[in-house]
Amino acid sequence: MTEVYTRFVRGLLFPLHERLKGHRTVAVHRELERTQWLSPPALQTYQNDRLRGFVASVYRQVPYYRQLLDGLGFGPGDITQAGDLARLPLLDKATIRANTDALKARDAQDLARFNTGGSSGEPLVFYIGKERISHDVAAKWRATRWWDVDIGDREMVVWGSPIELGAQDRLRRSRDRLLRTKLLPAFELSPTNLDRFVDQIRSFRPRMLFGYPSSLALIARHARAMGQRLSDLGIRVAFVTAERLYDDQRADIEQVFGCRVANGYGGRDAGFVAHACPQGSLHVTSEDIIVEIVNPAGENLPAGESGEIVVTHLATRDFPFIRYRTGDIGALGDQVCVCGRGLPVLSRLEGRGTDFIVAQDGTVMHGLALIYVLRDIAAVDQFKIVQESLDRTRVLVKSQPPIGDAVVDAIAAQFKRRLGAGVTVDIERVEDIPRERSGKFRYVVSAVDAHDRARKAGAG
Repeated sequence: MTEVYTRFVRGLLFPLHERLKGHRTVAVHRELERTQWLSPPALQTYQNDRLRGFVASVYRQVPYYRQLLDGLGFGPGDITQAGDLARLPLLDKATIRANTDALKARDAQDLARFNTGGSSGEPLVFYIGKERISHDVAAKWRATRWWDVDIGDREMVVWGSPIELGAQDRLRRSRDRLLRTKLLPAFELSPTNLDRFVDQIRSFRPRMLFGYPSSLALIARHARAMGQRLSDLGIRVAFVTAERLYDDQRADIEQVFGCRVANGYGGRDAGFVAHACPQGSLHVTSEDIIVEIVNPAGENLPAGESGEIVVTHLATRDFPFIRYRTGDIGALGDQVCVCGRGLPVLSRLEGRGTDFIVAQDGTVMHGLALIYVLRDIAAVDQFKIVQESLDRTRVLVKSQPPIGDAVVDAIAAQFKRRLGAGVTVDIERVEDIPRERSGKFRYVVSAVDAHDRARKAGAG
């Protein structure tokens, strides 16, 4: 009966849902299922063909890129293959902020406004069209099927974005019930809630999990500490994303839930960049996304060398992301995966971790729970949250002009709601926020090791 319902969702309900939303997800997915088996040279040809059409459309319709290419003395015909992108400047968040309207295609319709989570302390507002949504959903769908699960199979999602958690109206809940998706809030990981989440997972009996690796690992550790068995539920895979996946997290998730862990890489801004296959390779969605690895000077690095991941998303004609700096560090591989797919792979993915924050009552929260307080305050340019102890947290805020006392009081009140009324929240208005000695920027820093806190919470 379960397989019959899954086929109903996959073959009828989900395609109808996407068609009503004006998305081409089903057609795109069908094409992606075909192209993944092309040889690397054939995939490169396919990608270059798409790139030429993409650049031509962007040149015609997007004022920012029309002016940029004209200023460089380039026409759209000068960008014919992925290697030619190196002739263009990198795109960063500051450039997008300064040119938001000029980055919108003149013929764009029904653009949706999105935000990044602000993991660098600098949240970004940008826009996505229906083409981009269709391609990202189709890419995720394809990767899901690699693991012998499909749309319509029971899915437990442990997530924390207000975009998801704030949209749980009647229509959304009805849709999730029909698609058999259940959402657990990743921000609310107190011991009491962890007990409830374990019970809900046992009751729901999902075929797949999806969420932050830190949150899934914390639930796993809590279940093990409580003597709750979850490996008998028939869970096939745990999809994790949005953070760096640590080895101990993978081990705990696999042991407690009795399933494999599939790592994914991407973001609201960069798109669905890469996902792991059962053989362990992190495959790039190269039909839609061109990945470059660059050094600090913006120069391309060869396969095997680590540098910043830069992406060009070929389904972003309405609001282009061309040579977009992700701020993440990784390396491309030079070997074809034994799974037989011609898709290129990321051989390393580094520097993506999100700290936990612990409230006075012992609640363990995803670091984004505090980031979201600051993310949408227009005056805030950059921030850093430093939890010095359970009783004191400092917030460094860079803004121009400096934020007023009313905003300071509002931030402090929101932090106290999450951390506890007795916590001292010191908000410091600063002109600059220093980076770590490594050169990386940490937006959340705690005096207690994140893994140690998670283990303690899971045990108690």
